[in-house]
Amino acid sequence: MSMASEFKAFVNNGNVMDLAVGVIIGAAFGKIVTALTDDFIMPIIGAIFGGIDFSAKYVVLGGADKVIEGMPLAAAKAAGANVLAWGDLVSVIFNFVILAFVIFQLVKFANRINPPAAADAGPSEVDLLTEIRDALKK
Repeated sequence: MSMASEFKAFVNNGNVMDLAVGVIIGAAFGKIVTALTDDFIMPIIGAIFGGIDFSAKYVVLGGADKVIEGMPLAAAKAAGANVLAWGDLVSVIFNFVILAFVIFQLVKFANRINPPAAADAGPSEVDLLTEIRDALKK
């Protein structure tokens, strides 16, 4: 079988096509969750904690000679400071939790409306013992 025909068989496999569609939809859904977190949830959480903008929170680890306290994160990075942007980490963790929860709910819903097929139970113990007994008689 030639490499081209093997590749064609691989791409036309239903699982590969399903995976490709899932990745594309997942990327688009990830952008929705990021926008929801950055533009809706984090401002509300910031307001609850006294108007804090988490995306601008950082700790200077080095190169602090050019950084002025209260300087925006982008300006501190541009000044050459080595910063630990913990506010971005908080936002990314919220993104992950929301995305994981929504995917969990989607899988749960899909399993409810389309339950997995029951596996074939196979022969019972009695059938197996009868088969062994008959084989030993021969």
